[in-house]
Amino acid sequence: MRFFQKLKDRLTKASSKIAGGVEAIAERKVLDDAALEELEDLLIQADLGADVAMRASAAVAEGRFGKKIAADEITRLLATEVAGILEPVARPLPLFSEAKPQVVLVVGVNGSGKTTTIGKLASQLKGAGKSVMIAAGDTFRAAAIEQLQVWGERAGVPVIAKEVGSDAAGVAYDALEQARAAGADILMIDTAGRLQNRADLMSELEKIVRVIRKFDPEAPHNTLLVLDATVGQNAISQADVFTKVADVSGIVMTKLDGTAKGGILVALAQRFNLPIHAIGVGEQIDDLAPFDPEEFARALTGAKEG
Repeated sequence: MRFFQKLKDRLTKASSKIAGGVEAIAERKVLDDAALEELEDLLIQADLGADVAMRASAAVAEGRFGKKIAADEITRLLATEVAGILEPVARPLPLFSEAKPQVVLVVGVNGSGKTTTIGKLASQLKGAGKSVMIAAGDTFRAAAIEQLQVWGERAGVPVIAKEVGSDAAGVAYDALEQARAAGADILMIDTAGRLQNRADLMSELEKIVRVIRKFDPEAPHNTLLVLDATVGQNAISQADVFTKVADVSGIVMTKLDGTAKGGILVALAQRFNLPIHAIGVGEQIDDLAPFDPEEFARALTGAKEG
């Protein structure tokens, strides 16, 4: 409940935008074509995407067209529709006890919140009794390595790192050797996120995967794509690139606090049908939580409980 309240508070920009538009629609005498078009436009502007906007508007119209409708009923119907889209993709990060270490490859553009997500996940997994290690595979930026080391200290887990410019696959190899020797349950590997040259990105990720498969043909067991909610529709194009260059198994959405673009998560679910494991709403170590579709839908639309 505490996280839901935090989520609700942090999604205020998005929910206020939707709630304000819904109030204006509810002030009309009846729900007509113009009102439904207004509702569609409102949802598209909130980054839910055209398909979701049409589907949600149709759900609101069903059995109510030509009638007066209250704002609370519209937001309730929208929340139900959004939750229905998100329900099939809301899944916790799968933990495979038979794989030791379980290798979690973390991908995404620079600045998406990869490093903080790794730190938060590592802290939560350690809190759940797992032994965790982190590999600093973004070797192109000194800041990325240093930031990961800071988060490793906060989470109380070891970080395997080399100097800037080192071969990322070499870091992954060394980390796997150390994780296996230490009997670690989980190894999380950070990666560079440069989209300027997709061929380079693909080549580097392929090399990392090739190396870790020498240890375990089934690895990586998870490939998490970290996406930043504040970039709105750009998250779709990022997901498009990464699902093509990496075998993405699930999504973590960060920076939902302070953005009016939280609806992009719904558009991503509709478009890619990838599991959404967790969402982040701040910089604190506990500001990452498993994804709950009903809570998210209510917080996004401003719908009341019940």
